[in-house]
Amino acid sequence: MIKKRLADLKDDVFLQHFSDALKKRHDDYLAVKKRLTSNNRRKLSDFAMGHYYYGLHRQKRFWLFREWAPNAEEIYLVGDFSNWQLSDDFKLKKINAHGDWEIKVPLKKISHGMYYKLVVKFDGELHDRLSAYSNYVCQDKDTLKFTSRVWDVEEKYVFKHDDFKIADDNVLIYECHVGMSGEREAIASYSDFRKYVLPKIADGNYNTIQIMAVMSHPYYGSFGYHVANFFSISSNFGTPEELKELIDEAHRLGLRVIIDLVHSHAVKNEVEGIAKFDGTRYQYFHEGPRGEHSAWDSLCFDYGKDAVLHFLLSNCRYYLEEYHVDGFRFDGVTSMLYNHHGLNKVFTSYDDYFSADVDTQAITYLTLANDLIHEIKPQAITVAEDVSGMIGLAVPVDKGGIGFDYRLAMGVTDMWFKLFDIPDENWNMFYLYHELTNRRRDEKTISYVECHDQAIVGGQTAIFRLIGRDMYTAMSKLFSTFNVGRGLALHKMARLATLACADSGYLNFMGNEFGHPEWIDFPREGNNWSYKYARRQWSLTEDENLYYGDLQAFDNAMLSLEKDYKFMDYKINLLKILDDDKLFAFERGNLWFFFNFNPHRAMIDKEFEVLKGEYDLVLSTDFSAFGGHDQIAFPQRYYTCEEIRGNQAVNLIRLYIPSRCAIVLRRAEREE
Repeated sequence: MIKKRLADLKDDVFLQHFSDALKKRHDDYLAVKKRLTSNNRRKLSDFAMGHYYYGLHRQKRFWLFREWAPNAEEIYLVGDFSNWQLSDDFKLKKINAHGDWEIKVPLKKISHGMYYKLVVKFDGELHDRLSAYSNYVCQDKDTLKFTSRVWDVEEKYVFKHDDFKIADDNVLIYECHVGMSGEREAIASYSDFRKYVLPKIADGNYNTIQIMAVMSHPYYGSFGYHVANFFSISSNFGTPEELKELIDEAHRLGLRVIIDLVHSHAVKNEVEGIAKFDGTRYQYFHEGPRGEHSAWDSLCFDYGKDAVLHFLLSNCRYYLEEYHVDGFRFDGVTSMLYNHHGLNKVFTSYDDYFSADVDTQAITYLTLANDLIHEIKPQAITVAEDVSGMIGLAVPVDKGGIGFDYRLAMGVTDMWFKLFDIPDENWNMFYLYHELTNRRRDEKTISYVECHDQAIVGGQTAIFRLIGRDMYTAMSKLFSTFNVGRGLALHKMARLATLACADSGYLNFMGNEFGHPEWIDFPREGNNWSYKYARRQWSLTEDENLYYGDLQAFDNAMLSLEKDYKFMDYKINLLKILDDDKLFAFERGNLWFFFNFNPHRAMIDKEFEVLKGEYDLVLSTDFSAFGGHDQIAFPQRYYTCEEIRGNQAVNLIRLYIPSRCAIVLRRAEREE
């Protein structure tokens, strides 16, 4: 098997002009790492231990609680144990000039399940706060207020599948949201997800789950983007033990687990979060306009402060070790990389990646984070959500890059949704193929037709964009329409083309594989706090009279191609692009892909130059099992014929490819 090889950044001749800038970027990272590791005398992981020092911890003879609050005048620990009253018995003491506060409480005073918070005095006034290192924050169902909860179970969850090894496969990611994974109009739990959704994912040939909205966020409808409590999982879905059991079960099923990590910003909430924790904006965030994200109504971290690096790097280590996650999808990386956050910016030149608008401190943090994550767990994977195309983002640190294992190919989904808005007879095949394969040689990418972004906050899924209102009236096999037939065909072809052209990974959001009929709309005042559109209707796939199960079957079959043939390990060899015919074809490994996007005309006896041999049909988007019409018989074997073209002998294969159909052939092994 021929594996892809990464090129060094220096192999890009267009970067020669920026070699000094790239060197400085890497030197900045090395200098900060040297400082954080005491002149490299210890590991970066030794620095990232804030969660062991701060927060509430049970010792042999007492509870030890610490908090960092440099500007605080007084701090009290209050809770069930103090009848929620201020008491000198629970008053913290400032222990150093750094701004650390500490208290030791007798073991008998505090027990598992109790609730607590802090009262911080600054500017002469008392303010309620939650510890920045709270490991479990819950919301009171009556008052709706958030409170830290003592989580110290007698029998901590013991992972049963610690021997789980991440296979050296390309990643097939199932992006999911626990809360909206149930069919009922309610919030689903970690336990629900473990029992009912994990088996579906494993059976569907995915090998990785990417769980969104894990970290505690006060507003459910934010999709987990407005994080308040970074070391606490969202209690909306259950307890820490239940999440650990979910992850352990995923490992038993052979699934990696990565979570969405939001280190690009934080919610402005002060009582629930870390905004103005000690009365200052600049404790964790930039002061002034630089600390405000106008589009997200949130606060931006100051990555230039060692204390902030301590907080964020410790957060990475915490989830790797406490919950045994296998990596992270870093959210909002574009916003981190640039002082303009990528807002109203089109990136058209390499100059954009080295301008004064680049936040070099954020680059240093991201490099440190990737370094740390792979130090702690070498097999972990990190994925960057960046739309700018930042140079070196997914290049290893030791090759001068920022260190992500993968970057999301966000241009691919952008391309599809642009095409979905125009008649497919006007689709340009050169544009389509270029966007599917356009990537840097030195980076690994994950391609996708759509993720959660396309359907949230007033958006639409691909199937909804293609079919429109007929989704509600004509998805039945007993009564269908032209729009449904067209939409089903293009839905399958878009996914197959994206997977077949993907570099190192593929992603799908929960339910989109079978064409889930609704957008995503979380409970809010505007919809009367309804959960109707914040759930997944899995039962649709079980109705044989509807097409949803057929789309599900196609998704399973499509992914099995990569599982069985590992075609992503091979380069793509283009055979032909014919824009007038709306056709393109390519070979990858031992599979040969043919796409006829022509809405009006089947390709009859279309010639393609291939290797000599016999070819078997292994997949057609037109199989009736996938909601098609079986216009090509299965099984089917094709034979090449040799012809003289000019002065050269060539091997040709002649194919019938129905309109709006893609087929995949496998070259048969020769018997000796």
